[in-house]
Amino acid sequence: MSSLYDIPVTTLAGETTDLSTYRGKVLLIVNTASQCGFTPQYAGLEALYRQYKDKGFAVLGFPCNQFGGQEPGSEADIASFCEKNYGVSFPLFAKVDVNGSNAHPLFVKLKAEAPGILGTEAIKWNFTKFLLDKEGKIHSRHAPTATPESLDPTIAILTAPS
Repeated sequence: MSSLYDIPVTTLAGETTDLSTYRGKVLLIVNTASQCGFTPQYAGLEALYRQYKDKGFAVLGFPCNQFGGQEPGSEADIASFCEKNYGVSFPLFAKVDVNGSNAHPLFVKLKAEAPGILGTEAIKWNFTKFLLDKEGKIHSRHAPTATPESLDPTIAILTAPS
């Protein structure tokens, strides 16, 4: 798989697809969780999505239960929680592993292309963010402590008309 757009993903509804529908868009790919100290970032992610979605931007959320069991619910539970508590309208996908031997191929690719501090590839916690440009190249990787709002100026630049 040469392109991240070719990597198969599963929607929260259980449908297998790929990311080709997002080709040409600026993407913010995030591993999420519903019971994490960073869960309130859903509000900021949704605000970014609403602000920039008509300018070629999308947030893609990938729930993950690998960090403290903070995403124990089913896909239906996740969808309900996110919509009810944060009005999430950006695309959410089925739960994935982001580390280890069962890590989803998307996250294997993202981590290899954008290692973290000191070159470590492992994702340390929920709400690690990967910002990709319109060509699908990783622009930057952000720790969970980076708020969605802190990414706004960069997203504004990446989504500006060329």
